[in-house]
Amino acid sequence: MTSPTLERSSTPTLPARTVPSRPAVPAELRIADNPAAAVLRAATRGPIFRDSAAQATGLSIATVNRQVSALLSAGLLRERADLTASGAVGRPRVPFEVDTDSFATLGVHIGATVTRIIAADLSGRILGGLDIATPQAGQDAALTIIARSAKAFLDRLPRRRPLWTGVALAGRVDPAGGLVDHPRLGWQAAPVGAVFGTVLDLPVSVSAHVEAMAAAELLLTSGEEERPGSSLYIYARETAGVAVTLHDRVHTPTNGPGSIAHLPTGSDVECSCGRRGCLEATVGEAALLGRAVRAGIVPKREAPRRPAIGDLYRVAESGSEPARSLLLERADILGRSAALIRDMFNPDRVVLGGQAFTGYRPGIDRVAKAFAQSTALPQADLRISRFGGRVQEHAAAVTSLSVFYADPLSAMRRATRTPR
Repeated sequence: MTSPTLERSSTPTLPARTVPSRPAVPAELRIADNPAAAVLRAATRGPIFRDSAAQATGLSIATVNRQVSALLSAGLLRERADLTASGAVGRPRVPFEVDTDSFATLGVHIGATVTRIIAADLSGRILGGLDIATPQAGQDAALTIIARSAKAFLDRLPRRRPLWTGVALAGRVDPAGGLVDHPRLGWQAAPVGAVFGTVLDLPVSVSAHVEAMAAAELLLTSGEEERPGSSLYIYARETAGVAVTLHDRVHTPTNGPGSIAHLPTGSDVECSCGRRGCLEATVGEAALLGRAVRAGIVPKREAPRRPAIGDLYRVAESGSEPARSLLLERADILGRSAALIRDMFNPDRVVLGGQAFTGYRPGIDRVAKAFAQSTALPQADLRISRFGGRVQEHAAAVTSLSVFYADPLSAMRRATRTPR
């Protein structure tokens, strides 16, 4: 899909937000244990019979029956009579599944340079999306542009009822108020929740994006066995971040997520903070591409076709040794940094996400090698995010779905109430 045309001749005005019609609702980045949530989660894995759902959730068959009836009435589940076994003796067993056709949620990932807008169904499947350049205007104007672009995109899904908006981005997030401090974009107390709630007239949840990525690993894993214990999620693309999952819940510090942006790497790359060798300045895509252009590894081009990180990958894959060396150097730094962070937390597993890890495939093995050589602890359960290069859109999707997955009946009542 292509981005909607945006009017650039004047600065958009921010909708009135003193009393937003849809106040922000904190995202629920956890696996909930209430019965309705457990049954809905079991149904996201495909058609399932009630006795199988009871076995999968540990609930009694009577409890499963009650929850299925309530979820069917709310429209979140549907029965699949076409899958009933023919010729069975006694009352027919009719499986049920999540209704993936009637509804959609809207997810927005606001990156430092690119914003991704997606729609998802109730199982977490991405239905489609578009990219727009993150506006570099003032925060109110930028948020209004993004929200209106999201509304234009949502209007292209007329056969689905929109239920919720989820916004994931870097920075310090007040999930209850939907306010965000984003130093990279220069935002302070940016009213993300209020703007999106007003423009879209949907309930809104706002989440720190690395925490949302960790939640996607936890919640959007249909058909895969849940793993107990702790996970450390490390993200790197244009920004770098870290999140921790403890016993089926993403840890969300009240003072905001921790930062690894200025973790020392030993490189000689100058950071905006005045020091050299900070992680984000060293491995970020724009900084890496800038070094490649200045060194003549990637040709310099003028607008509208400016160099992109994909150009560096293509040059390396075509046999350029300088390009390959630059990317493998980044992989070594990422691996050593991940080992240092892992040694501080000592989690049961480490998940690496973001295009700095996945964009250049030969670099993945180099990251693992550098990690193994640098960690002071025994061998780790180290893996790449199951979402590969789509981590940003799944972070947005899980932010838009998490309240449904935590308390589906309450979320549905909130989503379908008559606006004020």
